[in-house]
Amino acid sequence: MNQPTSPFSKDQLLPQEETLEILKQKGELFIGIPKENQYQEKRICLTPDAINAITANGHRVLIESGAGEGANYSDINYTDAGAKITKDTKKVFSCPLLLKVEPPSIAEIQMINPQATVISALQIKTQSKEYFKELAKKRITAVAFEYIKDEEGKYPAVRSLSEIAGISSVLIASEIMADTNNGNGLMFGNISGVPPIEVVIIGAGTVGEFAARSAIGLGANVKVFDNSITKLRNIQTNLKQTIYTSTIQPKNLLKALKRCDVAIGATRGKDRSPVVVSCTMVEHMKKGAVIIDVSIDMGGCFETSEVTTHDKPTRTKYGVIHYAVPNIPSRYPKTSSISISNIFTPYLLKIGENGGLENSLRFDKGLRNGLYMYHGILTNKSVGEWFDLTYSDINFLIF
Repeated sequence: MNQPTSPFSKDQLLPQEETLEILKQKGELFIGIPKENQYQEKRICLTPDAINAITANGHRVLIESGAGEGANYSDINYTDAGAKITKDTKKVFSCPLLLKVEPPSIAEIQMINPQATVISALQIKTQSKEYFKELAKKRITAVAFEYIKDEEGKYPAVRSLSEIAGISSVLIASEIMADTNNGNGLMFGNISGVPPIEVVIIGAGTVGEFAARSAIGLGANVKVFDNSITKLRNIQTNLKQTIYTSTIQPKNLLKALKRCDVAIGATRGKDRSPVVVSCTMVEHMKKGAVIIDVSIDMGGCFETSEVTTHDKPTRTKYGVIHYAVPNIPSRYPKTSSISISNIFTPYLLKIGENGGLENSLRFDKGLRNGLYMYHGILTNKSVGEWFDLTYSDINFLIF
């Protein structure tokens, strides 16, 4: 008697692992870009080229009239790229996805629709408890671009802006030293027979590395100080040359500061930058020397630094010219806008591909790292601890 043959193979009859498919449905984004109202903020999140790429993928963009003027982009540049322009601020803030450089103010949060998504900087040091409570009331989902990580685990927005700040610090010092700006009349550039400019950089992170790269490119003698041997080793590797490096020892630092023409502060701390250079050290510096305190965003690493503005950027103390303007990249708003736009654009296209931010957060761990508010629930541990607010783990909320 013949055995009945099964329509299934032996392998098919064995228990199989079940795979759940998450359907990714392409979604249309409706993006609003309001004009930045923060003092001296001239940057914009997306350039016309970026808008072109976004609208070509079927997304809509509404921009407040004049939003790009600070970065030298006109309304016509944006309409030609496919965006819609409006003079109605409230209309822009009512878009379901808002892009800003600066975090929205409490007054601006009132104009945002409930359940909207905001992507902007967070600037935790400038925030208040009230800010997070207002976002929670509106059940807003908020992403801080400075906390977004790339596939290598680095922070692309922070790195780009640090590169700009590092290069800017050398360009600014060069301007300040010009006689037309009442400087000491010295010039960067390795002129034959003229001793090179002496530059001291405190901090061997990205800002320090790009300041050193620019100063060396302009023929200066550079000395870099940092307490991390790893960072000092990395800066030598990245610059592909041997330069003077030292840990921060008062005796060595004072000796270098006495001789230098330019000192650049580029240190970071957990809550504020550590004060590395005391008043006494500044007193021993040459008259007419220049201090560029890039760390002023976090309190400054020179004891003599006081916050200045782009309109009146320098103060002189002990005969030393101090430049301590926070947010140095906004001095070059077009370059900074292109840099920010390069970071934003791929994420926006990906969010559209994935059918919205919810799915993107599931698939992209780096983007999830930037999330600090999810439908009004605080999800960032640092923010929760800093402001003594309750927070939840995002992984429990979206999976």
